[in-house]
Amino acid sequence: MEWLIRMKNALDYMESNITEPLRIEEVAEVAFSSPFHFQRMFSMLTGVTVADYIRKRRLTLAAQELAVSKIRVLDVALKYGYDSPESFAKAFRKAHGITPSAAREPGVQLKAFPRLSFHLSLKGDQEMDYKIVNKEAFTVIGKSMEVTTREGENFRRIPQFWDECNADGTSDHLIELGPGNDWLGICMCMDMQAEMLTYWIGVEGTPETDPQGYETAVIPAATWAVFKSEGALPDSIQGVWQRIYQEWFPGTGYEHSGGPEFELYPPGDVSAEDYSCEIWIPVRKK
Repeated sequence: MEWLIRMKNALDYMESNITEPLRIEEVAEVAFSSPFHFQRMFSMLTGVTVADYIRKRRLTLAAQELAVSKIRVLDVALKYGYDSPESFAKAFRKAHGITPSAAREPGVQLKAFPRLSFHLSLKGDQEMDYKIVNKEAFTVIGKSMEVTTREGENFRRIPQFWDECNADGTSDHLIELGPGNDWLGICMCMDMQAEMLTYWIGVEGTPETDPQGYETAVIPAATWAVFKSEGALPDSIQGVWQRIYQEWFPGTGYEHSGGPEFELYPPGDVSAEDYSCEIWIPVRKK
């Protein structure tokens, strides 16, 4: 219940200061959370990033003001954090499909992104198995891409990236390079404020492994919460991700430590109902 109150307080703070510069550090502090954990928690619970939520709410309120008042477009743009009428018009058109000036026309159709709210959903009818693992730093070898988290683009682009790597033989070649048989899907360099992340498809290697033209990186030592997923992909693992943020984090004394997180995929038929894989999230005690 306490986490629900904290998230509600953070939403209230954002709404009360929607026309002011909002620093994520201040918003997270209201929720008694680290900036990274708050942003990750928010995006997993709501499906939008904090930055995207603030942007959509500002454009919703801006449209309402333009529709019912004679305030200048420039003044509305400045009020809601845009440096110029041009940047405001571009964002406004993307959100509403029309120019800011057109929002004044009688009967014009506008889009509204309503204020979010959190509600308590009592669960617990199904146990959630996990383990805490301390793992030293390790080397990964793989192929990466940068993708935005804005508008959920990462959820569309990452599956395409896997399809590409499976089709061109990259994933099979990587397995030949590593000492193990497991693929890793790694969210690396997650910049929640900039709404960008670097995603890797790779394998665990050693410092002595010849990468043969692939990229290498070191995953730092961390304490990991490891969750098992059983069932056909992607539905099974997506369900586990939801439960981690809806049930596990709120019910424990842990928070995301801000480092890379990854999914571990053993060989097997990923469409089988008994396929088993894992989610690894770096955590720390609050």
